[in-house]
Formats: sequence, structure tokens, C-alpha cells
Amino acid sequence: MIEKIVIVGNGEIGEGQAGIIDAADFVIRFNDCRSYRTGGSRTDAVAVCNTGRPAKAMLGSPEWRAHPGVVSAREIWSVRDPEKFAAMRAPLAVSHPDLDDFCDDYTDAFAAFCAETGKAHIVIGKTVYEAVDASLSAFEPAPYVVPSSGMIVTAEVLDKYAEAEVMLAGFGHVGWEWHPFAAERQLVDTYVAAGRLTRLGEKTLVSSFHGA
Repeated sequence: MIEKIVIVGNGEIGEGQAGIIDAADFVIRFNDCRSYRTGGSRTDAVAVCNTGRPAKAMLGSPEWRAHPGVVSAREIWSVRDPEKFAAMRAPLAVSHPDLDDFCDDYTDAFAAFCAETGKAHIVIGKTVYEAVDASLSAFEPAPYVVPSSGMIVTAEVLDKYAEAEVMLAGFGHVGWEWHPFAAERQLVDTYVAAGRLTRLGEKTLVSSFHGA
């Protein structure tokens, strides 16, 4: 039974948090697992951006495939629903022409990687995005492209593991300009206030990938 879950962002991890993370029943990291070692080593799932440049970079990297966090993970979570992102391609070509590869879909390649390595492959559905968009609208965010992977994974975990104690580490809600980070921080604050989440740190999260 999964009682304690830690979602570990790619930001700085506070002193003493690595032990708390490794003691959890289920630990989720993101993309290239930059939180590994400084934020403990336990990795049960790696949540990946399965479209665009992040996906292409990871799948083409022998280092990513051999990363101890990726190797030890039992699950790969593809955060971006292929149907939703396919529908976004035409509007983005008009509003954000620089994101011409943002919706390039690599979901099947991650599924193949999981099949080769004996991992479960989970695709987070578009209904999670719709629910997050609706929740964020209460905070009147500036125009954005999509919520961050961290926000989507948090919503998925709160729904999928409703009875578990869920903690966040390595999140600072800053990064790519087209994520609604200010609104995301406010939404997470409401979850914390309601007792649904615990923050293990308020360090800065900065992504090296656009759209991470």
C-alpha cells in the first residue's frame, strides 16, 4: 500500500530532505532526474515531457537511458496527452510559431523504451489538463501554453492516490515563460492549506528544457 508519496522537482533540495524522500513509499522525478543524489536516490517513476525537444533529447541520449534514476524507475509517466497536443499544433502555429516542434509526439517511442526495459508506461490523459486549467482559472493567470509537468503530475497523484500523504520537494514555481507559474503556486498553496499536500522546500525550480 502506498501511504507516502514525494514528487521531486528539478530545483534545489533543502538540507535533510533527501532522507525523507528516500523513506517514502513512492518517489516521482522528472525528465533527466536532476534531483537524483542531492534529493535522494529512490526513484519509482520518472515523469517525462513526451513531446517536443525534451522528448527528443531524452530518447536520443544514451546517458539518459543509463541514468540510475531512469534505470531504477518501475514506471515512466508520459505527461502530455497525444490527442490534446495534436489538437494544439494548428493554434500554436499562429500564436507561437517559434514552438513549431512543441507538439511533435514521441509517446510511442517512450512506450517502446518501457517495453524494452520492463517498465510500465502511463500516459496522463487530457482530462487532467482540463481539470487543472479549470482550477488555475480561479487565479486569473496571464495567457499561457500549458500547465507545467509538475502541476499536471501533482494533480494526477492527488486524484490517483487520494488517501496517500503527498509531499513536494524541489519546487519553486518559476521557469519556462509559457507556464502559468504564479497561478500554479497559488493553486498549490490552496492544496497545502486544505491539508492535501505538504511542501518540503521552497527552493527555485528552473527547467533547462522549454515546456518542462
